[in-house]
Amino acid sequence: MTLMDLAEARRVKDQLHGFARELAERYGAVTASAVGTGAEEGATPSDAVRAPTLSLGLAPAEGGGYVVAVRYRLGVPAARAVVRKVTAEAGEAADVRRTGRIRTLSDARPRPPVVSARALGETGRSRPLRPGVSVANVAVTAGTLGAFVTDDAGPYVLSNWHVLAGSRDAAAGDVVVQPGPADGGTAPGDRIGTLARWAPLAAGEHHRVDAALALLDDGVGVGVDATYPVGRVTTTAEAQGGEAVAKVGRTTSLTRGRVSAIELDDVVVGYGDELGVLSFDGQIEVEATGPGPFSRGGDSGALVYREDGVALGLLFAGSETGGPDGSGLTYVNPIDAVLEALGVTLA
Repeated sequence: MTLMDLAEARRVKDQLHGFARELAERYGAVTASAVGTGAEEGATPSDAVRAPTLSLGLAPAEGGGYVVAVRYRLGVPAARAVVRKVTAEAGEAADVRRTGRIRTLSDARPRPPVVSARALGETGRSRPLRPGVSVANVAVTAGTLGAFVTDDAGPYVLSNWHVLAGSRDAAAGDVVVQPGPADGGTAPGDRIGTLARWAPLAAGEHHRVDAALALLDDGVGVGVDATYPVGRVTTTAEAQGGEAVAKVGRTTSLTRGRVSAIELDDVVVGYGDELGVLSFDGQIEVEATGPGPFSRGGDSGALVYREDGVALGLLFAGSETGGPDGSGLTYVNPIDAVLEALGVTLA
């Protein structure tokens, strides 16, 4: 396998982007027809709109260097044809995986169902507040409190837009509860704060982050426990690929993984009927290194950090397959992009 340094890998990836999009447009109509006839189990007309989907990024290689990461969703013949042509153009320098569909991970009912009683993480009421516990907008199911952040206005909870807002109708001042409603949280008894601001999401646009803030109510932010299993996490870094990472989530608690790809563009994520599928660029991919998946439904919003306690990203989505044991891959927004978009720093 031909290994490249970071600059060369980026150049090859950029060259492949145009080629891949031309192929996707050429084969798209064929794939849409296949979806319409039910050629792929579970395929829907919304799949056809973006089919065949193909994400390109950079994957760390054994022995150092990088190869091009090729990720595709659909298993219909047209999608496989695009992947074969792109992989041939990349030569040996390609790490190819089929991910299946990628979805946000705030739903507390993934495959198979994970109800509160079976979740490994903290689904109950937690005071003081701490990272990894269940949290959500009062109109959402449940996600994860990722971190505490701050600016001149005061302390905030950081999580995803689809956890703390969850709808285009959401507005600043909406009540946020801990635990999330799927875990029994209600207002006003479990109120911890209000939706403050978020990075906007819109159909048809490319995005970098799915992130939002909840301003903590007076008194709630006093004495919060901001520690993780590695201690306090107050610094950030850009993922380089291959890092050993961990996260604490509402559903799967503490899990460990490895950064399997960086700078992934055109990652298409399902957001349900209201927003449909949205595209994300510059994403981080994580594969599990222990038994089971790195994340499941309800883990959205968890902070992903290196084993030395440096934050790398904010967890927001997961795939159906593609991991080492078939349990799926996890997708993560770069943490510096999240903090910049919201104008805050880690507390």
